[in-house]
Amino acid sequence: MEVDPALDTAATVLAARRADDRYFCFEQADRGGYSVCGLGQAAVVEASGPDRFRLVADECRSLTAGASFDRVDLSGAGPIFVGGFAFAPGGGRSPEWSSFAPAQMVLPEISFARMGERATLTVTALDSDMDAILARLAELRPAAAPLLDPDPAVAPRVASAAPPEHFEAAVARAVERIDAGELEKVVLARIVRVHAAHAHDPAAVFGALRALFPSCYAYCVGTPDGVLVGASPELLVRRDGARAQTVALAGTTRRSADPAVDDHLGEQLLNSAKNRAEQEIVTRRIRRTLDPVSVWVAVADRPVLVKVHNVQHLATPIRAQLADPLPVLELAGRLHPTPAVGGEPGDVAQRLIPALEGLDRGWYAGTVGWTDVEEDGEFCVAIRCALVRGEVAELYAGNGIVAESDPAEELAETEAKLQALLPLLA
Repeated sequence: MEVDPALDTAATVLAARRADDRYFCFEQADRGGYSVCGLGQAAVVEASGPDRFRLVADECRSLTAGASFDRVDLSGAGPIFVGGFAFAPGGGRSPEWSSFAPAQMVLPEISFARMGERATLTVTALDSDMDAILARLAELRPAAAPLLDPDPAVAPRVASAAPPEHFEAAVARAVERIDAGELEKVVLARIVRVHAAHAHDPAAVFGALRALFPSCYAYCVGTPDGVLVGASPELLVRRDGARAQTVALAGTTRRSADPAVDDHLGEQLLNSAKNRAEQEIVTRRIRRTLDPVSVWVAVADRPVLVKVHNVQHLATPIRAQLADPLPVLELAGRLHPTPAVGGEPGDVAQRLIPALEGLDRGWYAGTVGWTDVEEDGEFCVAIRCALVRGEVAELYAGNGIVAESDPAEELAETEAKLQALLPLLA
């Protein structure tokens, strides 16, 4: 059914969630208030292993085969699956990630879609489940996003999961491997934990993120045991029929409150040989991945600057006309992980990453998004995020390491990226 496009769909979902619910919010405010949200679970599809994207796509297709539904010309309207995938084929095995399978897509009982001056609500039921879902529908009320406490009575405690020196040493070892010719690039991450006196409110964090980062994908994936919340500047893939879009994002510098300094930093980034080389590695791999399944692939001539609240990036937009309408889930599986979060060559980097990092990335640097019964959809790269479980929030930040990387500079860059979430949680 059509609903008022002024409705805050994410706040309505977050206000109505139950303790045992799965829920999902995915917004890009600068894109006409674009929003896709889900509440409850009519079905959950999970898989693991290197073929998990295709396995989930097949199961989602099987579940909706023969379904009766209304066709609406609005991205994200109608029956959809929402969720995401871990970075590694078997990722998320540590206790913190126990409610997030390596691949997990949920068919929500209630979902919203909004773009511009249109918004819809979809109710999805399997057989006799409709009465309970209609009862839940009757409980929905318009809501506003809750606010963060600006001055908690007890200040949260912030601590790195490992000493900063551990990250610097990992960078130095990675550079040694690169100099030895084993690989061109590898992405390394670190974790910072925020311990609060009371449970963190993911709804308030999500509301603040979408306000601070209107050009990013603000996302929130909730389970009964934890919530992944973040604001990602990086599109993994969007599919609309035979058209596909993605972006190569690599190369980062800080922002400045002084416009002249900010512009200067951006120019330095655009002209940095190190960052342009890192950007080219990502662009080259994405093109190589899309070429075999496309009629044509169009890559922008040179990268552009993407400026968000706390940092600015180099980005190269990429478009493709697909030879066959490959499901968005399978496109995501082909592209993930790009060298922006993994490395090059990919197989070498993925073996090296856990050895150097010493952490379970879980869904960090994986992908989050949605797909519909036409197998269109949209997924972002799950970066600039935190896993929130009660009073503890784990924040993730990673950098691309190349031959010219300096350990101290790479550590400083992770600190800049952590500023997306750290001020909100701490």
